[in-house]
Amino acid sequence: MLKKITVLSFFLFLLAPFFLTPSPAGATSVKEVKARMIARIPTINSLKNKGIIGENNQGFLEYRSGSKVQQKLIDAENADRALVYRVIGKKQGASPALVGQRRAKQIARKGKAGQWFQKADGSWYKKS
Repeated sequence: MLKKITVLSFFLFLLAPFFLTPSPAGATSVKEVKARMIARIPTINSLKNKGIIGENNQGFLEYRSGSKVQQKLIDAENADRALVYRVIGKKQGASPALVGQRRAKQIARKGKAGQWFQKADGSWYKKS
């Protein structure tokens, strides 16, 4: 878990300049996004380990079973990921979709055995 937090921290560090500029009221700061994403890690990992959710090929969480437990948490995580992908895309001159696809590949590479991942062709596999 420490390694995942470190990777997430680095990922969010890259975004800091975008969030540290003055922003309109109600805008989310990098500190808030980081705190929310870190707080979700244990629950997300538990759901992944149980095979309830997987990582799709767009860099988002997706249900793999009919059970939609923790749906608000999953929706919130995906919303934060979309925000992060938009910010990185803007910085790199890439589309958020491309950033998400790149992130999906990283997540799949580092993912644990027994968890679900979606291939580029849309098929799913359980990592062994």
